[in-house]
Amino acid sequence: MEPQFYSLFIISWRGQGYLIYRSLNSVLLSSSLFNKNMKIKKYRNILLPVVLYGCEIWSLTLREECRLRVFENRLLRRIFGPKTDDVTGEWRKLHNEELNDLYFSPNIIRVIKSRRIRWEGHVARMAERRGVYRVLVGKSETTWKTQA
Repeated sequence: MEPQFYSLFIISWRGQGYLIYRSLNSVLLSSSLFNKNMKIKKYRNILLPVVLYGCEIWSLTLREECRLRVFENRLLRRIFGPKTDDVTGEWRKLHNEELNDLYFSPNIIRVIKSRRIRWEGHVARMAERRGVYRVLVGKSETTWKTQA
């Protein structure tokens, strides 16, 4: 498949995650009734599975990785809220480094890469006749016909 197709596919899944984020925003993320730990659990258990569905086979470009990080940082900024500046005393958005310090889990790109490695381990243990194994190993179609 063409790289443009993957890009559109990833954007659509990120869009699905954004739709869920919008629906959760008014109920959970902007509510002061839930603490930050509860909001992070909702992010991990509801939003991430939707956004990362099928990420094991994605071939991400740097632009797509950047977009996914922006998406994640936007959600984390909403969860953790603003911070008062030490010097001016005004409210400001959290910087990316501050978000990384507050959110102890690996970022979305690391999750994708670890899932990809885990999936490759599953495929490597498959039988040689399986099509997924042949694609991963790189056996051509002519080799498949001679072995069959």
